[in-house]
Amino acid sequence: MGVGDVSKRILLGRKLRSSQLGETLLPKRIALPVFASDALSSVAYAPDEVFIMLAVAGASAYTWSWKIGLAVALVMLTVVASYRQTVHAYPSGGGDYEVAMVNLGRTAGITVGSALLVDYVLTVAVSISAAAQYAAGALPFLIGHEATIGCLAVALLAALNLRGVRESGTLFAVPTYLFMAGILGMCAYGLLRLLAGDLPDAESASLDIRPQEGWEGPLTQVALFFLLARAFSSGCAALTGVEAISNGVPAFKRPKSRNAATTLLLLGLISISMMMSVIVLAEQMTIRYVDPLELDRLRTEAGNALPDSYEQHPVISQIANGVFDHFPPGFYFVVTVTGIILVLAANTAFNGFPVLGSILAQDGLAPRSLASRGDRLAYSNGIVFLAAMSALLIWVFGAETTRLIQLYIVGVFVSFNLSQLGMIRHWTRHLGTERDPAERRRMMRSRAINTFGLGLTAVVLVIVVITKFLAGAWITILALGFFFVLMQGIARHYDQVALELAADEEDRVMPTRVHAIVLVSKLHKPTLRALAFARATRPNVLEAVYVDIDAAATYRLLEEWDERRLDLPLKVLHSPYREVVRPIVEYAREIRRSNPRGVVAVYIPEYVVGRWWEQLLHNQTALRLKGRLLFAPGVMVTSVPFQLRSSQIARDRDRRSDDRVKAGDLRRGRIRRPDARRDRSGR
Repeated sequence: MGVGDVSKRILLGRKLRSSQLGETLLPKRIALPVFASDALSSVAYAPDEVFIMLAVAGASAYTWSWKIGLAVALVMLTVVASYRQTVHAYPSGGGDYEVAMVNLGRTAGITVGSALLVDYVLTVAVSISAAAQYAAGALPFLIGHEATIGCLAVALLAALNLRGVRESGTLFAVPTYLFMAGILGMCAYGLLRLLAGDLPDAESASLDIRPQEGWEGPLTQVALFFLLARAFSSGCAALTGVEAISNGVPAFKRPKSRNAATTLLLLGLISISMMMSVIVLAEQMTIRYVDPLELDRLRTEAGNALPDSYEQHPVISQIANGVFDHFPPGFYFVVTVTGIILVLAANTAFNGFPVLGSILAQDGLAPRSLASRGDRLAYSNGIVFLAAMSALLIWVFGAETTRLIQLYIVGVFVSFNLSQLGMIRHWTRHLGTERDPAERRRMMRSRAINTFGLGLTAVVLVIVVITKFLAGAWITILALGFFFVLMQGIARHYDQVALELAADEEDRVMPTRVHAIVLVSKLHKPTLRALAFARATRPNVLEAVYVDIDAAATYRLLEEWDERRLDLPLKVLHSPYREVVRPIVEYAREIRRSNPRGVVAVYIPEYVVGRWWEQLLHNQTALRLKGRLLFAPGVMVTSVPFQLRSSQIARDRDRRSDDRVKAGDLRRGRIRRPDARRDRSGR
């Protein structure tokens, strides 16, 4: 086993057989943190965005915060109820994409696939950026390096997910449950202190917020509606990640659909409880929170500007600092687990994106490499692609959550709407053939839920697009269009290739003539072996070919050829510009043109070496030549290997790897128990 193999095994763990796929399935207690961490973690930034949007009109607009929270909670409950219908009807893991493709057609399916791909990338970028901001707030020396921290976190998450879904899920389960316990415990204690009348004010309660320019006076009804719509659209970031469970149904243990539906319900209840509690406590503690890029709008009670050194802490951080004012460990615990869960929230996308990518690849809408499972039965190529795209976004936007979140949720609500419409058609189609009264009532109830969900999510999508378009949502719409066009292009390419590769009767016709040429650089063992192998294939014509770039070397070769009395013609190609590859390629093409129904077989002697650096010293001309000949029609290239002594190193390395005892060898009978050998020897 080489250094690369050892490093890979340390990073990813031992390989898993395809038959072990069942061992990677998740029980509900592990599936909840794996697929719900994104939606649960939104409590760390969705309330912040609500208060930021309301702060446009000053602190007086904060009275609307709990009402906006209730509106977001209503949408979440509706979406959860709708997806519970989806996981029962389509348990194969296609989720929104499969629903749209089956019920609305290919165009709708590609649209949903594009939207989900963009949303998964943004999920990672937003979650990791928020975590980097929390880290910089807790550790001042990290300020200014948030993008670097975010990219490193993405790389770490990708490495962990390459080890497999179950292993990464088990690892992430504990922090997720600690986060839920921390937030719910903080909120419960804070609400108890509120009822007792001793809930302290937040650290920013003494500050005032200066409204943005144009929002200073009393608000008209139109302005108030637009303000609340913006705050509502930002709060709807709490809904992202809900769709991941419908895409991950195959990862659940049996019964898959029931377990996925139960996990969805738990996700909705826990997420709503945390979000509403945080919003209520933030308002009761008189938190003042503005866009981090507009801290100059915060003023002291006397109307003076704050010092440049002022740091605005996130909403949860301020709540924890106030609720646990006499218990600092509680504050540090909440802040720590919140930062961790924001990193782990991206794990939802790392589980959903590869599965969706594999389904798109199987349908010919994405590169087929995305459908390949790695050593640990994870879709490794999808994980790497997601990590690269999200790290690029984090770096370009400087890990600023407020800038990235404007690109957020457009894609997910596009998929929400098309999924709901597809489910309505699904139930309508089945109602046309179903005769059982009880089953018809169930289908009609499900259709009513999806119809209500479509109406609600359509309104939200319109609000999101209108309020966020100029703020950055146009970038998301362009990205959706790019992926849509790209997937259609990939599909056309695969369709065209399939047509070209379709076998017909002409493909069974034997070539009329095989003209074999053996490339000669020197008259040594590799060349003689290639000549012998070419003879064994019995071509119609066989000749050796040498490129003359040095007259003296050519003369010596001709002399040696005559001395050995090789009964084979040696053709010398003159190369005035000392090129080796071009004369051979042109000669092969000329033979092909002279006999279009014939085949040109080119035999290339190659060295087999055992050390990586030796490969740099040999076979370079052969590699370039094979690359050029691949584009020549009717030309077949055959490499004739000759093992140098150093190749023994590689063989010995492989042999040692094969002889090493590995997990499962005893069960498969490859080795015997020591006591069994002693019994047979009679000792």
